[in-house]
Amino acid sequence: MYRVEVTPQDVVTSRFAISPLIETMHAQWLLDGRAPAGPHVHWVRRWREPYHGLVERHPALRAAAVISGNKGPDNVDFLAPPPAGVNVPFERELAAMRRTPAARAHAEIGRALANRPPVPEEIGRILYGPHVVTLLADVFEALWTEIVSRSWPRFQAILDRDVVQRAGQLATYGWAAALDDLSSQVRWHAEGWIEVRLSGTANGDHRLGGKGLLFLPSVFTNGVGLYLDEAWPYALTYPARGVLAGTGTSEDGLAGLIGRTRARILTELSAPATTTHLAALFGHSAGTTGEHLGALRRAGLVSGTRTGRKVLYTRTALGDALVQGQV
Repeated sequence: MYRVEVTPQDVVTSRFAISPLIETMHAQWLLDGRAPAGPHVHWVRRWREPYHGLVERHPALRAAAVISGNKGPDNVDFLAPPPAGVNVPFERELAAMRRTPAARAHAEIGRALANRPPVPEEIGRILYGPHVVTLLADVFEALWTEIVSRSWPRFQAILDRDVVQRAGQLATYGWAAALDDLSSQVRWHAEGWIEVRLSGTANGDHRLGGKGLLFLPSVFTNGVGLYLDEAWPYALTYPARGVLAGTGTSEDGLAGLIGRTRARILTELSAPATTTHLAALFGHSAGTTGEHLGALRRAGLVSGTRTGRKVLYTRTALGDALVQGQV
C-alpha cells in the first residue's frame, strides 16, 4: 500500500486531466495481448492485425512493451509522462517525451528491469542505446497516428465525461465524494492522505509537497497506476466510467418501446452527459443526437441543466424507473 500525503496546497493544485499519450501506451497492452480486451474486444479484433503489421515495421514497439505497465513508482515514466496541464494534445505530450535526456531514460529503464530476467539482445540494443528516446517516441507516434487516433473521438468522449462529472463532484462536495468510487484500490482519508493499493509493488509513503496530483481516467485499464517521479508531474491513472457505452448493451424491451437508439441514450444517462459526448460515444451527428434527446425530454425521461456554455443531460425519476423496468 502507498500512502500519499496531501497538503492544503495539494488540494488546490490537484485536478482531473486526460492524456492521449498514456492512453496510447495503455492501448498497446490490449493490442499485444498483455491485458484482457474486456469491453474493447471488437476494437481489439479490428486493430490487432494492423498492430502486428506496425510491429513488423517498427521493432521498437517490442521494446516499449517490455518496459511499460509497471503501474507503480518504478514506472518507466519517460515512456508516457503525465501531461503538464488539463487539455494537452498528443503532439505536445510527445514533444515533452522527446526532450527526455538519454541518461534519465537509461536510469528509469535500469531501475525497472533491475529485478527481471535479462531482455533479449535485440531489445537491449534499443533500450540501452543512445537513441532510445527517439526510437520509442517514433513508435508511439506511429501507434497513435495509424490506430488509436482513428477511434479517439469516442474514447475522448468517455474520458471527457468522466472528468466533467468528477471535477464537478470535487468542486462541490470535496475529495471524498470525487474519489469515492474512483477504484477499489484508492481510498481518501479525511486526515489528509490517499491510500493506493498496487499489486506487486512495495509499500511506501510519499508527500506531494504542494505539487498536487493529476487524476487521469483511462478507457483501457481496470486498475490504477501511480506516477511519483520528481522529474514529472505526479499522477494517478484509474478506470474511467462509461466504457461500456455504445457496445449494444441496452435492454431489448426498452428498445422495443422507445427505439434502440433512444434506449441506448437513456441507459447511458445514468450519469450526466452533453449532446457532444453522446454523439461521439454512439457515432452519430450532434443534430441526430439532439433530436433524440429532445424527444426523450418531451416525454419527461431526461432533463437538461446548463453549465456554462454546455447543457448536461441526465435521466429524470421517470427515466430511471423506465430503465429499471418499474413502469
